[in-house]
Amino acid sequence: MKCPFCQHEDTQVLDTRVSEEGDAIRRRRRCGKCDKRFTTYERIELVMPYVVKKNGSRTEYSSAKLRGSLTLALRKRPVAAPAVDAAILSIEEKLLTSGQREVDTGYIGELVMQELKRLDKIAYIRFASVYKNFEDLAEFQDAIAEVGQERKPRKA
Repeated sequence: MKCPFCQHEDTQVLDTRVSEEGDAIRRRRRCGKCDKRFTTYERIELVMPYVVKKNGSRTEYSSAKLRGSLTLALRKRPVAAPAVDAAILSIEEKLLTSGQREVDTGYIGELVMQELKRLDKIAYIRFASVYKNFEDLAEFQDAIAEVGQERKPRKA
């Protein structure tokens, strides 16, 4: 590690600790030449896969676009913000753990539908109607019947 003061390449690690947030390693260092001290941090670099669109073009993954899609489907629905954040984290975790360098929009859409089905059935139907491009009432009825079969019976 180069010293930021004199650019000498030989520095000594005096202390190593986990940061307060727990997401980095904090190292206290001392330069062997100028004897000045400085701190460095090591963090994990997470690289999200590229998104392959239906037309074949590739773009960087955007958490903001994912949040926008979920927010639009959940508009005026009684779902708390922390639940939406948890859904986004779940989707992003699945994308990271897939190990793929590229994923198509269809895979992301399926992940979104799984989370929406868990969060709010109406939002799921809204999203599915656009995502699956419903063209007639029968497709809506099929989607509603699918969600209705999973519904838990009410207690009297």
